[in-house]
Amino acid sequence: MVELKLNRNTTYLLNFEACQENRMKSKHSRLWAHTLALYVISWSACVLLYFENKSIVNLRLAHIRGSTQNPSYFAVLVRGIPWSLDESYSGSLKKFFMAYYPCSYLSHQMVYHSGKLQKLMKTAGKMYDMFSHHSTQSGCAPCGFCAGDQQNAFSILPNESEEVESEKIDERGNFDFSADDLCARGKESAAAFVFFKTRYAAASVAQALQSSNPMLWVTTLAPEPHDVYWPNLCIPYKLFWMRRIATGAATVAFMVFFLIPVAIVQGLANLEKLRKFFPFLKGILEKKIVSQLVTGYLPPVTLALFLYIVPPLMMLFSTLEGPISRSGRKRAACCKVLYFTIWNVFFVNLVSGTVITRMDNFNLHELFSHKLFNGNLPSNLADRAVPALVKFFMTYVLTSGWTSLACELVQLYPLVINFICKVILKRKHGPFDVAWTFPFHTEVPRVLLFVLLGFVFAILAPLILPSLLVYFCLAYLVYRNQILNVYLFEYDSGGRYWPIVQNTTIFSLVLGQIMVVGVLVLKKSTVCSGFTILLIGFTVLFNEYCRRRFHPVFNYIAAHVLIEMDQQDDQNKREEIYRELHSAYCQLEWIAKDANKKAKLSGKPEDEDCTKHAEVFEPGNESVDHDRQWNVNDPLENVESSKL
Repeated sequence: MVELKLNRNTTYLLNFEACQENRMKSKHSRLWAHTLALYVISWSACVLLYFENKSIVNLRLAHIRGSTQNPSYFAVLVRGIPWSLDESYSGSLKKFFMAYYPCSYLSHQMVYHSGKLQKLMKTAGKMYDMFSHHSTQSGCAPCGFCAGDQQNAFSILPNESEEVESEKIDERGNFDFSADDLCARGKESAAAFVFFKTRYAAASVAQALQSSNPMLWVTTLAPEPHDVYWPNLCIPYKLFWMRRIATGAATVAFMVFFLIPVAIVQGLANLEKLRKFFPFLKGILEKKIVSQLVTGYLPPVTLALFLYIVPPLMMLFSTLEGPISRSGRKRAACCKVLYFTIWNVFFVNLVSGTVITRMDNFNLHELFSHKLFNGNLPSNLADRAVPALVKFFMTYVLTSGWTSLACELVQLYPLVINFICKVILKRKHGPFDVAWTFPFHTEVPRVLLFVLLGFVFAILAPLILPSLLVYFCLAYLVYRNQILNVYLFEYDSGGRYWPIVQNTTIFSLVLGQIMVVGVLVLKKSTVCSGFTILLIGFTVLFNEYCRRRFHPVFNYIAAHVLIEMDQQDDQNKREEIYRELHSAYCQLEWIAKDANKKAKLSGKPEDEDCTKHAEVFEPGNESVDHDRQWNVNDPLENVESSKL
């Protein structure tokens, strides 16, 4: 037992720590009871995970079979199209797939640079407004520049197309792409959506390596039309690995920088150190209410406030990585927030709490010397850090867990932002006037952190379990209501978040087992430690089995499922799907929707002109070439939704 000076402010903490210390200092038979309890918890968790894996896999397969009209099953996103001086990206793409996939290739649709496309839409909108204005006039008098209402107003313009075409042909009779045509080709990016006749053909092409150079002709299954993140499609594929390294380094740097707020939080949790380092607060800290507020409630609240800046920053890092889908961007942000939360909230709190407890002053030499832990770091972690951390996390569950559920239920943040925009800034619209998608990248890491706390402290400090049980019951009710009645789901990820949950749960279970092994080793219980190590090995093998048995279903679609879906399609249904492909991946329409969404985010009214002009250019509303529908008899015809 560690001898500490008792006073009325530290009596509760000492009793709590003594309870946790004495529980693991019991007789040898009680250590066997702890080992048996750990076996029961581990086996129960593995059995539940197995059946949950089977259930979610069945739900995913049922979702795939039920979405027969999904155009993404027929579409493949191709990136890394090689540049050619002889023909455009579109011509190279058509020649490649007609040469190697002549029986299954249907058509393709190029992806254009978003900035140039938005500029074109703006110019076209002005022209549309001008022509609409003149067409509504009853007539006009001849002015010398046009023929009034007696002839076509464009008749004075020379037919320059033939002149331009003749200028492009050089002396050898070949096209010269060095002038205006190269400028027109500059609007295209080295990416396109390629459509195939069957779902199985699209899946086969997406999973195959198309070239001996893996950086060229890269194919992946296309996301759902609502799920496509258009700005990242124009990024050259050869830059993706550099972006991932840069964002990974930035994430690690931010995690290191966040050690400062965590150290501040742990400093607030230690009352004796506050009195020593800040003598002028000694009189205030002597009051019972103030001391309980500062050491009990203030540290978790401070940490929760610091953590609010993490999800937006991780979402920014995930966007810079270059994901091609909105759901992929949100999953990447979810993983980053999860790693950040587990590292900084759990591990850094564990170590920094021990460091601050053992420090006598702010001497950095002593911090890194052997005197800090007296050469017994594991014993200090088990005897002092873990009990103090349990007290901290019990308060953290109440502040960050229960309070976050209340805020989620009443939508406190959207209410405050809309109030500021409409009442203070006098705007007609607020950024939260429209429905939002569920924030998986903030809520999933929070829930998984509490799962980690439950598995880690289930044996060492079971007093935390009741508060966690209440949290999970309330979370089930709140999130179920929010998902069904509040949030908007524009796309479906098909259960792809489940592997994240599975891996985190296994990691939490193994971490709890390792901590129990450490305590058993300190208590010199060799037999119990050996049986617990065997349990760790079994848990790792179970995770490997689940990873090979269930996880591939979340990355790929089974071939027999796609073939059965293709066999069930009749000719009329197939033709209808082909016609939908013509407009499903219309880039102009999605850019217009994004512009309207950004306008609402800034509190501005929706840009009606942008939507109107997007409808004009939408496939089916265009004139001349864009009035073409899918030619089922000649599926190899190249149909592009927007020719610029």
